[in-house]
Formats: sequence, C-alpha cells, structure tokens
Amino acid sequence: MQGKIALEEHFAIPDTLQDSAGFVPESHWSELKHRIMDIHETRLREMDKAGIEMMLLSLNAPAVQAIVDTKRAVDVARRSNDYLAAEVAKNPKRFQGLAALAMQDPDEATREVERCVKQLGFRGVLINGFSQAGDADMPIYLDDARYRGFWAKVAELDVPFYLHPRNPLPQDARIYDGHPWLMGPTWAFGQETAVHALRLMCSGLFDRHPKLQIVLGHMGEGLPFNIWRCDNRNKWLNQPPRYPAKRLLAQYFQENFYITVSGNFSTPALLCSMQVVGADRILFSTDWPFEAIDEAAKWFDDCPIGESARRKMGRTNTLELFRLQDVLGA
Repeated sequence: MQGKIALEEHFAIPDTLQDSAGFVPESHWSELKHRIMDIHETRLREMDKAGIEMMLLSLNAPAVQAIVDTKRAVDVARRSNDYLAAEVAKNPKRFQGLAALAMQDPDEATREVERCVKQLGFRGVLINGFSQAGDADMPIYLDDARYRGFWAKVAELDVPFYLHPRNPLPQDARIYDGHPWLMGPTWAFGQETAVHALRLMCSGLFDRHPKLQIVLGHMGEGLPFNIWRCDNRNKWLNQPPRYPAKRLLAQYFQENFYITVSGNFSTPALLCSMQVVGADRILFSTDWPFEAIDEAAKWFDDCPIGESARRKMGRTNTLELFRLQDVLGA
C-alpha cells in the first residue's frame, strides 16, 4: 500500500541519545545511533521503499520523563521541540512532530503543549510513561490530581496524546529480578503502559473530557485481549466497580483510545484488535529505529484484511485524527 502514515517513529538529540543505548547489543549500537539521529537520509530512503508517505516524529524514551532535575527536564523538552520543529520545516510533507513535555512541572508542560501546537504546529503529544521529579525513586503517573489543568489544556487544544512505554523503576520491577530479558519490549514495557492506561480510564479523566483521545502502541499493549476481563472480574458477585469513573473500562477503551501496530506485526493480534476496537481505531506504525521499516510495511501490506480496512489503518484514520489534511490533502 502506498501513502501510509506512521506515527510511532523516534529521533534523539545529543542529550537523550544514550537513553536508547541499552536496547540493543553493543555490536548494533553504531547502527541504531545512526538511525535515531538521522531524519532526512536513511529514514527517507526506507520510507520511500516501504510506501510510507509521512512519519510523525517523537523523542526517544525515557528521555525527558527520566530527568529528575525539573529545570533540566524543562530545558531538554523545549530544546528537543525546537529542534524537531526546525527539522519538520525542512520537509513538512514527509514529517510532522509530536511534542515532548516535562511533566515534572505540570504548569510548564501546559504552557509548552500550547506553544508546540499553536506556534510550532505540532500535531499532538508523546509522553514516555511516568515522570520523576526531584526524587528518582518516586514515579508520578498521569492520573495524578496535579495534572488536571494539563489535561484540560490538551482537551481544549483537541490534539491526540500518545502514551509511550518505559520500564518500571527498579523498586517496582522486582518481579523481573534475575530475568532481565523480560524488561523492555519483551514484556515490561507492555505491562507498565497497560496499567498506566487503565489508571487513566479508572480515574474519571474521560468523564471530565469525553473527547480526549489517547494513543497506545504495540497493538494496544495487550489491552484488546484483556479489557473484557478487566470489566467482568467475578461477575457473579454482582458488585459495582470500585473506581471513580462512571462507565465500563471497555467503553473508554473503545471511545477514547486508538492503538497502533508499532512493533507488533502479528496477524492474530491485529484481527483480535479489529474485533475489539474496530478498524477505525487502529493506526499503522513501525517503531523505527527499533524495528525494521521493511518488515512492518511488508507485513501490513500483505496482511489478510479487506482493502478498505487496510486503507483506514494505513492512512485515513491517522490523517483525520492528527488533522493532516492541510499538508497531505484528503
């Protein structure tokens, strides 16, 4: 399929580059470093070969969210956004931007998201899970009451919010002790992000802002397969949910969430997701530079689904959600 749009596609700046070093063996670091720092050369060639018309670019992980010094986090986020805006301006028909934000300072994050959308022309936000502010051992999740004003601003701006993974902190990762291979994309990323998404659903966030749209990568971090059980629990007990939100979690998942196929090129997983959320809420992505663009594109182009669904997931859903018609047309 030609004209695909991909939206979980990463870059780095020198301040955040080393955050990606641990995700590949040392023998592959030179290649990954080239991929993540490059925007207009290798990346574009790979896009052209794979039929990808546009990438929405976002900062690597955990980056800003793991900077304990709030002042420095604010500075790195702002410089990253300025850098990305300048790179997008060189080729806006092929690249657009998602904002990085220092959630360590909710007021500053609120001001920065408005700047990024209204002045820099960014299409949304990508945040790498929880943040650490002042205390490296204290994660701050996005359902915290201190973010109420921030969420109100995102809802007012009417832009999508991408909730991207990061590993749990060491004291919260003891289940993985002795099994380091289960960290990162193997398992810990998905578990951490799924719980974070469920916290947002349970918190009442979408009752306050019913039009707010959250994007999850990696085929929804396992939630399409598990969301029914989250609601059913031990149904014979006939007890109401104990969370503040007013509706079933599956209703929020189907109305306030989109999922991408980034890094999860599994046909059974896609078919399950289509049954749970529908083709209108699934988006193509590759997870470059951590996954191979050609593998992602070939799988998606050959996947045994209808051409109407392929077109929606590969292009039109993202075109409409991120309002890209001004640069790509209909």
